Amino acid sequence: MRRVSRLAATVALTTALALSAAACGESSTDSNNNGDSGDSGGQGAAIAFDVGGRDDHSFNEAAARGGDQAIEEFGIEVETRTARNEETTADRVQRLESLAQEGYDPVIGVGYLYGDAISQVAADFPDTTFGVVDSVSDGDNVYSMVFAEHEASYLAGVAAALKSESGQVGFIGGVQNPLIQKFEAGFVQGVTDTNPDVEVTVEYLYTDDDRGFNDVARAKEKANGMLGRGIDVIYTAAGQSGAGSIEEVAAVDGAWAIGVDSDQYQQPGLAEYQDSILTSAVKGVDVAVFDLIQSVQNEEPLSGTHEYNLAENGVSLATSGGFIDDISEEIQAATDGIVSGDIEVRDTP
Repeated sequence: MRRVSRLAATVALTTALALSAAACGESSTDSNNNGDSGDSGGQGAAIAFDVGGRDDHSFNEAAARGGDQAIEEFGIEVETRTARNEETTADRVQRLESLAQEGYDPVIGVGYLYGDAISQVAADFPDTTFGVVDSVSDGDNVYSMVFAEHEASYLAGVAAALKSESGQVGFIGGVQNPLIQKFEAGFVQGVTDTNPDVEVTVEYLYTDDDRGFNDVARAKEKANGMLGRGIDVIYTAAGQSGAGSIEEVAAVDGAWAIGVDSDQYQQPGLAEYQDSILTSAVKGVDVAVFDLIQSVQNEEPLSGTHEYNLAENGVSLATSGGFIDDISEEIQAATDGIVSGDIEVRDTP
């Protein structure tokens, strides 16, 4: 089996499947077999979700769609397991080891918290391909999938600045770490480049606690506070927690929520709030996951690090609902500027 670096390979970005009905989210390490095949042991892939599980309407759900597409196209099994809050690296290592021992290939860890665990386990299973989303891990048999979140967030900032009636917009991050600060940096720059008179408020659910991606109530509280101060557009980058922010925004006439990772307008679990979801900064986790599974199926597994960026549609701004149709020229101009390099988007605040 020939291992191929993503930077050298030509892998077509794949259109994601239409959304299927959302499965129930998991909060334990219990498995969830999404495949049609009852066979394991080399018959399929495995996806280890971060906290919140598949049905987080956001980050994990995006990864799950990549697995769904692999099931549809290859007829394979895709085994899924989910992290709990406050896990250690040892917990994640154990989950990944179990999947590798059962013969799944590739084994994919969804979320930066899997980074160290992937590096450890990949060294012990050199004949298995591993993937990690949002982290760069060592190993010739590891494919690290990172994204230009700041570029999509910049476009979200342009939309927020143009759509705000109050001149006040907000950003809510799940955990104050370098990854989520990429979202913040791009968003704030997009707002200020578009209209420097618009005020941007930045708040985080937690400083250093992965519950920030699975605390709907805390996100509701943060959003409520922002709305009470006159902020009328809120962009939340916090995984499952973001559903709480969206729900709170939907209760206020004239306010807009901006979704993240998945096109949240299209998420069945958020359907009742559709009319308040202005747009979403979409991250092609589904594309990356499918790319890796497809490469293993083709016996040319990807390895190395690849950034999915705006130029290759690895990140994008959703247009579902038609709420940003009236500012499409401004969004396109910003997109063109980023792709051409005329606009350099910061990835740190």
